[in-house]
This record gives sequence, C-alpha cells and structure tokens, in this order.
Amino acid sequence: MGHTQDGTMRRVLRREVAGTFGLLADAEDFAAMRRYSTFTFDDHVTYLRQVESLLRSLADQGGLTSVALFDPEEYAEFCTEHDLDPDAAASRTRFTAELATTGPTMPYDGRPLAEMVPDLVDETVRQSTWEYATMLLARIGACADCGVDIGRAAFARASDLLMRAIGTSGPVARHLVCSVPCDGQTLLAALHVTCAADGSPGLDETEALEFTTVLAVGIAIRSSGGLVMRTSDGTRDRVHGWRLEGERLHPLTAAEVFDAYCTDALSGDLIAPESGVDYCAAPDLGEDEPQDGGHRH
Repeated sequence: MGHTQDGTMRRVLRREVAGTFGLLADAEDFAAMRRYSTFTFDDHVTYLRQVESLLRSLADQGGLTSVALFDPEEYAEFCTEHDLDPDAAASRTRFTAELATTGPTMPYDGRPLAEMVPDLVDETVRQSTWEYATMLLARIGACADCGVDIGRAAFARASDLLMRAIGTSGPVARHLVCSVPCDGQTLLAALHVTCAADGSPGLDETEALEFTTVLAVGIAIRSSGGLVMRTSDGTRDRVHGWRLEGERLHPLTAAEVFDAYCTDALSGDLIAPESGVDYCAAPDLGEDEPQDGGHRH
C-alpha cells in the first residue's frame, strides 16, 4: 500500500515540474549535431515528428514544457567554457537547462511545431537584437570632450523621438518599425501601439524599451537608419516614414514612402502597392534642439 501511495504522489509531483526542450528547428543545425555519436537521430523530419509527439504527450499528462532553440555553435562554446564533453547527453541537458534561464523560451501550447517555430524564431531574434543593441550602447562610453555618456544621451533622445512620432497620429492603432544598419547587418525593432477608449496610446513596456534601444544605437553611431509608422482606423491604413540623420528624424515625402514600400530591396523591381493603403508624407517631429537626450559628438 505504501509503495502505491508513493507512486501516486510521485506522479502528482511530476505534473508540478516544468521542463524545457532544446529544439533543433533548422535542418542545418540538426545536421551539425549528427557529428556526435550520442545524438542518434538521422532524419530531421522524423526528429521533428517525434519531438511534437513527445510534447503533446507531456501536455496530455498535465505537464508544462517550454521550447527553446538549440544552437549547435553556442552549445560547443558552452561545453568548452564549462569543460564538458559535447558528445554526451548530460551535456546537452545541462545546456538546455541554461537556455531555460538565459534564452527566450515559449511554453508549448498544443500548436503544431510548424506554427510555433516561426514565433519562437522571431522571439529569439528580437531578444538577441536587444541584447546586442544594449551592449553597443554600453560600449560607446563617454564623450571625450565633455564627459557625457553617449549611449545614455542617445537613449533619452530616442525616447523623445519615439513619443513625438506616436503623437503625430490621432486615436488610431499604430505599428512602428525601426531599422538601423550596424556592423554589416541591420538591427530591426517593431512596436505595436494600441488605442484606448479615451484615445490615449497603449504601449507594451518591453517592446518600447527594445524599440528605443535600437533607435538609440542609430543615433549614437550616426547610422543612416529609419522609422516607419503604419496607422489604421479600421477602413484604410496610412504609412509614414522618417529618415534618421544624426539626432533627428527627417520626414519622408509621400513619393519616398511609396518608393520604399513598393520597391524590392534585393532586386530593385517594383512591387504592386497594397490595396487600402495610403502612402503619405510624414509630419515634421519638430526642430527644437535635443536636450540631455541628444549629444553632438
């Protein structure tokens, strides 16, 4: 009787334990792991099917499992740093446990992996972009002439510009995208702004922080970035854009916005404009001098 009760209690407790699964979502990442003899899968499609079956089984048992992207390069670096054998299941388990505390994860919600993975990839890219942008701002340091912290000043200026851009539209939903070329890549951040019943804008604090950080990088390194805002009143959408120059966002004309949206970035070919979308000249955000948010260096 005691053994039966112990087994029952362990099953109940097992449902209280949350776990994380490190997913090899990309075929190339899966192929990279095949060099380890203890990684026994040899077909990516079969692997994904088995993972999905496992996640569903755990969910059916009442367990909560999160999913994180497993990066073979980061895994190899982790094993080197911690003097672990990379060709060991225990090492993979330890790395996955690290992902649960440091990397982006998503709780398995019963969706097919084909639907869940794109969201997980987006979340991973978003967090990586924010971490990289934060590191860049911290590394810039102080101005040699006046001692002002350039990263902090750029962040304050970016916050001011973001609020100005949001304030140019009426009581409508807004979606903003900021792009900043940096070190051979482009940092991207998106921000969705809701509209309350009283017309006031609603912001997700995390999204706003990440967006402001990316814009601040553009200001701090004098990048030729830009900001696009799309508003919607439920019937038609309006698109505005600004070009980042120094510490200012200069408004784009309607023609410039149209060209940006209706030209393929890779081929240069024209793309048909979207139905129900107006490409509009952006309002000026004001010409007053930056306060402690901007710093000419």
